Amino acid sequence: MIQYLAIENGKIIVEKGDDFLDKKIIWIDLMSPEEEEKILVEKTFAVELFTPQESEEIESSSKYAESEDEIGINLNFLSKEEGQYVNEPVSFILKDKLLVTQRDYEYKTFSDTYKKIRTLKPKEGNDILLTLFETRIDFDADLIENITDQITRISKGLVETNELDRDLLLKITALQESTIAIRENIVEKQRILSAILKSKFFPKDSYDMLRVMIKDVSSLLDHTSFNFERLEFLQNTFLGLIDMEQNRIIKIFTVVTVIFMPPTLIASAYGMNFNFMPELDQKWGYPFAIVLMICSSAFTLLFFKRKKWL
Repeated sequence: MIQYLAIENGKIIVEKGDDFLDKKIIWIDLMSPEEEEKILVEKTFAVELFTPQESEEIESSSKYAESEDEIGINLNFLSKEEGQYVNEPVSFILKDKLLVTQRDYEYKTFSDTYKKIRTLKPKEGNDILLTLFETRIDFDADLIENITDQITRISKGLVETNELDRDLLLKITALQESTIAIRENIVEKQRILSAILKSKFFPKDSYDMLRVMIKDVSSLLDHTSFNFERLEFLQNTFLGLIDMEQNRIIKIFTVVTVIFMPPTLIASAYGMNFNFMPELDQKWGYPFAIVLMICSSAFTLLFFKRKKWL
């Protein structure tokens, strides 16, 4: 699908299709385009779109490239699939003040940018590119805030209910993975924004906006570091509580074993097959053995309590 943004009589219009003639187009937005649509855009605007392989390259040199007449940017957008964040490539080409974007999915960043554009009234593709980055940074902030809320709920639940189960540990691990993915994505934006700040394609009056975005990105990185530290603390607390619970159970078994050791010793003594055991012929022999076993257990129990081992 091809969607474009043009300026007509000082007004911003957003249209779908390939009717580019006699229009001052400042943004071409390709979403899951057909091969014919790609060829049409390339021929009409003299640009070379990124291939899927180029968009997915992980090298820094493939993320941002600047030539004499255009800028090419490959940026990963996070999308959530089955509770996990995955990277999806989004490409940007800026040439002759025209922005060309290429993506495979409908992202909230783009829909929010379209809403902002009607108010901001951009004059060229440079403005739209910066608006897209600004909107995406706000979206990243929302992602981090969502993870922060989940961490807070887990922390409160751990304190209030003291529930220790496998699902909770897996949830903490999943949040750690999500935090890492968001941090890597933000670092990528930080590098690209720093490169844009040095670019000759952007006027000086946009530098203040770029510096603010770089500061926002830095603060988001600090927040992700704080979240990761909280998750590590929760994980260590969870494992520590499990160790304490296991130690308590082992302690109980140890105490029970020790309490029953003296009666077992007495019973073993009277179970030996010797001919001369006077107590066996006495009427009080059996009650005496029982009382002796009870007293030995009680003495051991009192000894443990005096030592404050119970």
